[in-house]
Amino acid sequence: MRLTLKQQIILAPATVLTLTILLVIFLQYTYWDLSVKRQEARKVTLTFVALAEADLAAQRLQGMVLHINRRGQIDIVELETLAELHDHLSGAVARILELMILPESTRVLLKQIAEDLDSKRGYDGARFLNALGLLRPQLVSLAETSQQRREQLRDVNLQNIDELVARTAMVTIIGMGTAIPLGTLLSLFFARRLLRRIKTLSDSAGRIARGDLTAPPAPKEVQDELDELAVSISQMTERLIRVVSTEKLLEGAEEERRRIAMDLHDQSLSDLSNILRTLQGLRHDAQCAADIGKVEEDLQRAIANLRDVMENLHPQTLEILGFGAALQSHFERHLDKEQLPEYHLYVSPQVEGLGLSRLCLLSLYRITLEAVHNVIKHAQASRYEVTLDRRDDALVLVVEDNGSGFRPQDGVHGGGRGLNNIRERARAIGARVQWGPSRFTSGTRFELNLPLNGNLRPERDTDKAGHGDL
Repeated sequence: MRLTLKQQIILAPATVLTLTILLVIFLQYTYWDLSVKRQEARKVTLTFVALAEADLAAQRLQGMVLHINRRGQIDIVELETLAELHDHLSGAVARILELMILPESTRVLLKQIAEDLDSKRGYDGARFLNALGLLRPQLVSLAETSQQRREQLRDVNLQNIDELVARTAMVTIIGMGTAIPLGTLLSLFFARRLLRRIKTLSDSAGRIARGDLTAPPAPKEVQDELDELAVSISQMTERLIRVVSTEKLLEGAEEERRRIAMDLHDQSLSDLSNILRTLQGLRHDAQCAADIGKVEEDLQRAIANLRDVMENLHPQTLEILGFGAALQSHFERHLDKEQLPEYHLYVSPQVEGLGLSRLCLLSLYRITLEAVHNVIKHAQASRYEVTLDRRDDALVLVVEDNGSGFRPQDGVHGGGRGLNNIRERARAIGARVQWGPSRFTSGTRFELNLPLNGNLRPERDTDKAGHGDL
């Protein structure tokens, strides 16, 4: 059965709460049953009182009727007394009929007797005595039945109370004795299970943070949020491995470029310079002067081309002068020409103090030059601006022109290799790139956003910090 993390956490308290609620329901039902029996006992008591009141009123009526019959006359006071006694008797009979379950014949008889004893129908001694003769045995019989029922209910109530106390105590002990250990066992089981899985994930994350990029095994079946987290960590590790592999590849390529540039500088350029100095020494020979001048010119051109190749392979000015000065030097030497568009370059002083890795600086340098190359080659712009600045926790590179503009998804203006180079270099350092409309009347705005993630000082940490968004 698939249980989410929240369900596993609340299962133990929910079990205890459910058992406690069932116990409360049982106790409530028991007390309700006792309450019903108490109401029945109260009803029997009220019935007994009504029977006693009716019997007392019947005795007084019978005594007064006998007295009137012996005297042979009745006065107004006696009639009023008879009416008052009849009212008491009728009220008591009505309560008896309401409280007791009687045969229909008995109910009809009691109602008829109550009507026969009504003095408003006139005084008839024989009728009164006959009605009272029928009423009193009925009242006595009903009183005996009611008394027996009272005694039975009293004994039952006492017995029920004893049973209720014993049963309540037993059920409470059993219920709480089951709920608490069961809840404790469930809590321990799920807590140990969750803590063990969390520790496994924590150890995996710790190994990854220490540089051990062995991907932790992903669960075969995702059952809860921790399994989803394990799958995410495994996928993140695999992607991080690919990113680090790409970074190592780029670092290796840059290191190879640097080595080749140094070899060219130390060997080939040195050899060419020696040849140039030798030729310059032969200029005094009149026979060779004309040929030497032409060879010297070609050699000077070859040396310049070789220096450009070395600069493209590995810009030494980047290590010597710093990022901003290297860009400024490149722009002044190669892009500050009349036939090229006017430019404005701004590199914030904060960039130099961020402690970015050599790979990151090289990638930013090459991305900037590639973006500017696209403007010069394809945008047909008369002006462009290059800005590199820090915004909050990100480094932002913007190249903006007033050219014809383009949409990268159309695959034009270098949308093949040039834009792919930019995307891949940005991806390698964890940056995001996008193209959009320029703030000029026309043209394109290229923007690169490199999250710094608050971890700038150590060079290796800076490299890793840039990979969070890949």
